[in-house]
Amino acid sequence: MREDWIEIIYKYAVYKISTSKQKLKQKEYLDDGIFPIVDQGQDLIGGYTNDETKILNCDLPVIVFGDHTKNIKLINFQFAPGADGTKVLEPSKFIVPEYISYLTKILVFKIKDKGYARHYQHIEKELLPLAPLPIQRAIVSKIESLFSDLDNGIANLKKAQEQLKIYRQAVLKKAFEGEFSQVKVLDISEVKTGSTPKRGNIKYWNNGTIPWITSGALNNLFVKKAKEFITETALQETNCKIIKKGSLLIAMYGEGKTRGKCSELNIDAATNQAIATITLTSEYEKSRSYVKWFFLKNYEEIRLLSSGGVQPNLNLSIIKNTVLPFPSLSEQYQIVQEIETRLSVCDKVEQSITESLEKAKALRQSILKKAFEGKLLTEQEIEQCKQAPDYEPASVLLEKIKAEKLEKEQEAKKTKNKIKK
Repeated sequence: MREDWIEIIYKYAVYKISTSKQKLKQKEYLDDGIFPIVDQGQDLIGGYTNDETKILNCDLPVIVFGDHTKNIKLINFQFAPGADGTKVLEPSKFIVPEYISYLTKILVFKIKDKGYARHYQHIEKELLPLAPLPIQRAIVSKIESLFSDLDNGIANLKKAQEQLKIYRQAVLKKAFEGEFSQVKVLDISEVKTGSTPKRGNIKYWNNGTIPWITSGALNNLFVKKAKEFITETALQETNCKIIKKGSLLIAMYGEGKTRGKCSELNIDAATNQAIATITLTSEYEKSRSYVKWFFLKNYEEIRLLSSGGVQPNLNLSIIKNTVLPFPSLSEQYQIVQEIETRLSVCDKVEQSITESLEKAKALRQSILKKAFEGKLLTEQEIEQCKQAPDYEPASVLLEKIKAEKLEKEQEAKKTKNKIKK
């Protein structure tokens, strides 16, 4: 910390605003209304209310801190507070609101997540570096500039991710558009599903050794491991059967975009009724990769054939009746090689993007950490701050904050005495 800075306990830098009379329970939220509700949730605005008496009377901007969620929001508009876990903190007028908001994010990062426990009791005991006002403003300006550049970079990386998805589909589409020397329909009548051993029966699940695969595992090209295991007893007493390594699995239903996904099984395992299993005969064994890529290429079309209401699903007849163009083996190999070569490049680019996004996340924390330590500004920038008319050492600011706090406490006592009379 710099010599003209000083440390201050967090709770002395802010004033807790009482929300007991205004806070709204989530069941009272409206989807649309006149006044926004700010709570501890991830979204800036949690809902709306039309009750003007619920608007919080405080000087803006304020920090809304999620006691359970650790979410931090700097709010500069009138709002009604949400219920449980919403802490409203008014910064001292001698501390730039954005400055303390950024430092709060650093404190949150340092404090271990306590689950749904309360976190502010730990935050308020922490020490903050109090810098002279011009330096606070300069730090905020530099953070915002750096974050803006970072956000632009992240946006470009995410755009590249979306473009990769489009390119992957284009590669698959192009691979299957050619005219083949011979075309026939692959017989995939041997499609079957299993069943789930009763979850409550411990003899089917406790100390199991047989890999158990659910539809969620099919989001990858290969299924290489299981998260759960069943017992030999489950195989003997239920309709479960071992599916051999090399079989193709298709998700019949599942959350998100799982339904319709096709993966190759790299282990012997058992599956449930949410997965259709295609076991190729010896005649077609060499065509396994070709068949898998065909199903992946037609993933969206196959999904559209799903039936059902709340949770649409595929059925065995839909899978059985899927018609596959079937060229010669040499053409199949050429198609698979073309797909895998191009998609291998995609995988490397995807990995690079993922790593860059992780680095961006770490860089954001690094920027805040430097600000916390007084290392974000250059010496030249600090000298410019010292020329500002309101520049004064942080020790002087601290005395002003103490006087401000005493004044607020005295005003609160007077108000309380008036109410009693």
